[in-house]
Amino acid sequence: MKEQTLGRLQRVELRTVWTNEPAEFTPWLAERDNLQILGDTLGLELEPGSVEKEVGSFRADIVCKDIGTGSLVLIENQLEQTDHDHLGKLLTYAAGLQAVTVVWLAEGFRDEHRAALDWLNEITQQDARFFGLEIELWQIGDSPAAPKFNIVSKPNDWSRSVAQSARATDDAELSELRLLQRKYWTGLHDRLKVAGGPVGGNRKAQPQSWMAYGIGLGGFQLCAMMNAWEKFVRVELYISGEDASERLDLLARNKNEIEGELGYPLKWGDQSSEARDRRISYYLGDVDPADESDWARQHEWLAKHLNEMHRAFVQRVKDL
Repeated sequence: MKEQTLGRLQRVELRTVWTNEPAEFTPWLAERDNLQILGDTLGLELEPGSVEKEVGSFRADIVCKDIGTGSLVLIENQLEQTDHDHLGKLLTYAAGLQAVTVVWLAEGFRDEHRAALDWLNEITQQDARFFGLEIELWQIGDSPAAPKFNIVSKPNDWSRSVAQSARATDDAELSELRLLQRKYWTGLHDRLKVAGGPVGGNRKAQPQSWMAYGIGLGGFQLCAMMNAWEKFVRVELYISGEDASERLDLLARNKNEIEGELGYPLKWGDQSSEARDRRISYYLGDVDPADESDWARQHEWLAKHLNEMHRAFVQRVKDL
C-alpha cells in the first residue's frame, strides 16, 4: 500500500485575517456563501439581509432571515472573548427587532456568558432560540485559512431536532416549504430544458430559495431567487470575492449598452454597501412563488431572463 503524505492542521489567529471586526469580518460573514457555512453549523438556511442595521441608537451587526420559518435571525460578532457589553447589546437588539433566533459569535466564550445563554434557552418560549458559537481559522501549510464554527450553547434538544431534520432530508421527508422549493426549481429546470438556451436545466433542484448557474468564471454566478414572503422572483448576476465591487464597476461602464441589449433596466449593486459581494439583478414583483397555478408564468419569466442575462454578460465577464 502506497504511503500517503498528510498535511498538518495549523491554527490561524483571527486578527491576522480580519484586523477590523465591523469593516472586515462582519461584511465577510454577511456574504451568502459564508452565511451558508454558519447556517450548516446551526442547521438553518439563512437568507442574506442587513448589515449594521439600526436598532434605536445602536447598530446590530447582521440581521438575516431563517428561510425555514421566515423569522428574523440576529447575529452579533466579537473577534475576542465575550464580554458583558456585547451580552447587553445582544438582548437589546433582540428585543428591538423581535428576533426569534439570536446568534452570538465570538473568538472565545467565558463560562458566565455560556451559562447566560443556557439560562435564556431554558426560560424563554419554545420558538425563541439563543446560540453561542466560537469561530476558529485553520490551514494546512500555505493553503488559504478555512473557518470553523463550534457551537458552545444551543437550545434544548436542538441537536436532536437537527438530526431529525437531516434524516428527513435523506429520506425525502422534507418540510412543506422545502418540498415546495424543490418542486418549484424542478419546474424551472423543465422549462429551461424546453427553452434550449445557454442556461441548462440538467441539474438537481435543491430545497432552498435560490439556484445558481455557472457563467464561465470563478466569482460569478447567475442566480434565480424566489421569495414567498416578500412576493417576488429575481434573476441576478452574483459577484463574490474581495474584488467584487471593482468588478461591478468595470461591468457598469457598459451599463447603457447592456441594458440596451436586454431592453430593460437592471438594478446595479443592490447589496448592502458594507457587504463585500455585489449583484446585478432584475425583479418580477407582486408574484407569489407559493401559488402553483402561477408557476408556468413565473418559470417562463425566469428562464427567459436567465438566458438573456447569460448572453449579455458571459463574454463581458470572461473579458474582465
